[in-house]
Amino acid sequence: MPTLLEICVDDSAGLAAAVAGGADRLELCSALELGGLTPSAALIAEAVRSGCPTHAMIRPRAGGFVLVEGEAEMMIEEIRLTLAQGAAGVVVGALTPDGTLDRDALARFRDAARDGAIVLHRAIDCVPDPVAAVREAAALGYDKILSSGGERSAIEGLATLAAMVEAAGDRIAIIAGSGVTPANVAHIIAGTGVREVHGSASRPGPEPDATTLRLGFATGPRRETDSAIVARMRAAIA
Repeated sequence: MPTLLEICVDDSAGLAAAVAGGADRLELCSALELGGLTPSAALIAEAVRSGCPTHAMIRPRAGGFVLVEGEAEMMIEEIRLTLAQGAAGVVVGALTPDGTLDRDALARFRDAARDGAIVLHRAIDCVPDPVAAVREAAALGYDKILSSGGERSAIEGLATLAAMVEAAGDRIAIIAGSGVTPANVAHIIAGTGVREVHGSASRPGPEPDATTLRLGFATGPRRETDSAIVARMRAAIA
């Protein structure tokens, strides 16, 4: 079975580029520069119309993953609305103040997703023992985990990712993400045994104009999904 290529996108142009380049699945977000937040209903609808299977990020704000009062309820409603629009799945995460998985919130998210796929995002990279957390996520009924092996990039977390794949067995899929490029994707697959990889396949866009920078609406160029990079990732995997 060929390795699945997921591309994370946060706008209409990126969505089109990912599909044109040969992505097998989209992770749909807003504000990728903040690690990805919940996308708009209109962008979800566009992704669904593209015909490419879409997992939507459900994350109400930037910052850490310890939820404050009311956020879990908001996320549950977003899960329901997103899947009702036709998304194939959702991507979620939550931690306790002591840095472990918030099993209560994650169980509620699993219940809300019903028959939709549910992915535990890179909040798992913040826990003390990502390998043990794989078993917890599997016991909660999660379908997939996106991880860099607890490091800034999948290359740095190669050994932990391999241990996570072993712990997962056939119960849950590990998706290797962060810093995945056409140059290293084959090495990551070979070194970990993952059957799914995740990347932005992006390049820096145009420099914002001086007024936009001066008023604080941007801090530098946004990254833009490049269909040619997606295609090179696809070829490297093949």
